[in-house]
Amino acid sequence: MRRKYTEKDYEFLKKLGNRIRELREQTDLSQAALEIDSKMSKNQIGRIERGEISTSVATLNLIAKALQVDIQSFFDFEG
Repeated sequence: MRRKYTEKDYEFLKKLGNRIRELREQTDLSQAALEIDSKMSKNQIGRIERGEISTSVATLNLIAKALQVDIQSFFDFEG
């Protein structure tokens, strides 16, 4: 059975994705470079950044390591 997300859940995923994109851009990494550094597909990174998918903590940790940031910084957004 698939979990149904609320509108607030989708808003959270969008904010999280925007924050990840912001941190990636601050480090001057393209999605292609992040793909190599995180060993994830560029497609998956794009979907996370657009808030289209919910992802695991393990995946967020891979992205954080590749960006050389603390995973907590992903959640540093208002609301």
